[in-house]
Amino acid sequence: MKDLGELHHFLGMHVQRCGDGLLLSQRQYMLEILDRAGMAECKLCSTPVDTNPKVVAADGAPVSDPTDFRSLAGALQYLTFTRPDISYAVQQVCLHMHDPREPHLAALKRILRYVRGTLHLGLLLRPSSSTDLQVYTDADWAGYPDTRKSTSGYAVFLGDNLVSWSSKRQNTVSRSSAEAEYRAVANGVAEASWLRQLLQELHAPFVALHWYTVTTSVLSTCRPTQSNISVPRTSRLISTSFANGSPSVI
Repeated sequence: MKDLGELHHFLGMHVQRCGDGLLLSQRQYMLEILDRAGMAECKLCSTPVDTNPKVVAADGAPVSDPTDFRSLAGALQYLTFTRPDISYAVQQVCLHMHDPREPHLAALKRILRYVRGTLHLGLLLRPSSSTDLQVYTDADWAGYPDTRKSTSGYAVFLGDNLVSWSSKRQNTVSRSSAEAEYRAVANGVAEASWLRQLLQELHAPFVALHWYTVTTSVLSTCRPTQSNISVPRTSRLISTSFANGSPSVI
């Protein structure tokens, strides 16, 4: 076994010490994607996705080079390993890889313009006094114009560090926003439960699991262990702590 010194690069990711933490970035990889797309000097964009219009599957003319579109979309998927801020936008674009149209290409180029202006961003990992897992979930009910399916999203923090995230289309149509939110909660808690099991196998200290969502309708699906529960009307944030395997609403 040989000591190679401090870690600088790993699987195309640049590792930089930032104070007492590590900053994982893919700056060189981002520059390569921009150069491949011919957008190295493109205009910058402040957001990765336009939230007003929804991209329709059969809208617009087919792109001239579908292979190039799929190659760039796949490259952006690998970039989400250190850029969770573009996960939703990339997921939306990848839904149309089988039949890319001009509006889909415009959405992909918007992501690239956003990446061009945020080359300095990455994923920061630093020591944390807390070992609890915190799960944040949300859902976009019936967000797809073609199928009326919803999008589930979650972010899992270990202490102060983001360790897992996802943005994914739900497999079935939800008949209410509560049903869509519940599916998102199920996905997020399942991921966090797997991470807690992994940490226990690594002999990590006991990890409590806290769940946060943004709708009160999901509260009715939980069986709280405390009788003094109050949900303020001014806040729609629900926190549920999974201690010893049983959920309790805080």
